[in-house]
Amino acid sequence: MLSELKKLGVTIAIDDFGTEYSSLSRLKMLPIDRIKMAMQFVHGISANNKDEAILQVMIHLAKSLKLKVIAEGVETDTQLEFLSQRMCDEIQGYYFYKPMSAGEIETILKNFGTR
Repeated sequence: MLSELKKLGVTIAIDDFGTEYSSLSRLKMLPIDRIKMAMQFVHGISANNKDEAILQVMIHLAKSLKLKVIAEGVETDTQLEFLSQRMCDEIQGYYFYKPMSAGEIETILKNFGTR
């Protein structure tokens, strides 16, 4: 089914990569385009050398397999800098915005072009 979706142009990601059911064998078997690294590793940046090592390996592995990399749970300048220096493609998290209502998002988007 994933291969059929991919033929339609849908991009496929493995969420929370590095935890629970995400295994390296899935990188070989599934037609994926990107991995989303679990936030528990991102939160360890500057606090835990093991988390930093795991993130570096995951980014390198994904790049070697021609996959995009997304980091979840980015909240600080330190985390952003660490991930940027290692060529992480995208970030998600409170670094930019906390959750907000549709009206708040609409206001931001309307004002975006006026900056």
